[in-house]
Amino acid sequence: MHRTDPAYGASVLSLADVDHLLTETAIRAPAVRVARNGSVLPESAFTRGGSLAGKPLTGLVDPVKLMRLHDEGATIVLQGLQRYWTPVADLVAELELELGHPCQANAYLTPPGAQGFAVHSDSHDVFVLQTHGTKLWEVHGEGGPGELLLEPGVVAYLPTGTPHAARAQEAVSLHLTIGINQLTWRSLLTREVGRLLAEVPDAHLPAGYLDDPVRLSEGVAGHVAALADAVRRLDAPAVADDQVERFLSQRPPRLAGALLDREALARDLGLTAETVLRRRTGHPCRVVDDGDTLRLLLGDRVLRVPARIHEALEVVAGRTELTPADLPLDPASALVLSRRLVREGLLEVVR
Repeated sequence: MHRTDPAYGASVLSLADVDHLLTETAIRAPAVRVARNGSVLPESAFTRGGSLAGKPLTGLVDPVKLMRLHDEGATIVLQGLQRYWTPVADLVAELELELGHPCQANAYLTPPGAQGFAVHSDSHDVFVLQTHGTKLWEVHGEGGPGELLLEPGVVAYLPTGTPHAARAQEAVSLHLTIGINQLTWRSLLTREVGRLLAEVPDAHLPAGYLDDPVRLSEGVAGHVAALADAVRRLDAPAVADDQVERFLSQRPPRLAGALLDREALARDLGLTAETVLRRRTGHPCRVVDDGDTLRLLLGDRVLRVPARIHEALEVVAGRTELTPADLPLDPASALVLSRRLVREGLLEVVR
């Protein structure tokens, strides 16, 4: 358990934020689900139909139905918040870069005195951040069950497979869970060995092996030996570099403010040598040298740029804020690179 600023959780996801999402937006299932007395309710219990530009919409959350269920003791779950709530997306993106594992975030809104789910365990590690109210957790460990009271500013960590349940106390409870979808050695090696297995000839087994199994065993021995040699030749540093590049080029796009940045670039003065630029929250900036060119890993994609700007990109990668004048390039080139990195979403104009 860890304690932080009690106001921090509300800055990420407050009760007012959840109220806005559930009652003022066109949020749809499965972004929302509802549980009561340990059972997940069908979507029809809290959704309705609608239309947009003459096209039918299904699964729209009906706030009237939803609030009625909540009044009756149901827990409301907002799923995958990192996809549509910026403060949570920022937190998840930063955590992913810190851990090197994909993360996801759900929020649980539970009425006073209610418990949404019976004792259960998760197939991944979980961080729990209480943002409103208090919740009493029953956590099962080697010494049996214990109790943990979470209040705003308290963060708990539950390793994979930890049985737990939680009950709201006197007031409505809101907490955020961040699940760590661990990448494992098995998945990494399965991918690499699978690539080698794909190179094994897809030829037929020899005819007659039922009567003469030696014909089969000799072939098996040959292919196993070849596969073992190929496995031994795997370049561990290259495998590691490939994993890093996969992770740092396949994250969800992070472009909040992109329209405002373009508007700032288009104004009369546009971008100047003294314009303050800032690295976007949770945006990686990894420079890979390929000789004549560089690969710039931006999280959701890879950019190829000339090797001559390597030093300038190292400045960008090492700073939180900078100006084009800080880049070791001639003034015109510094502005060109800065504009490019703003348009690509790595940098944002400080307004």
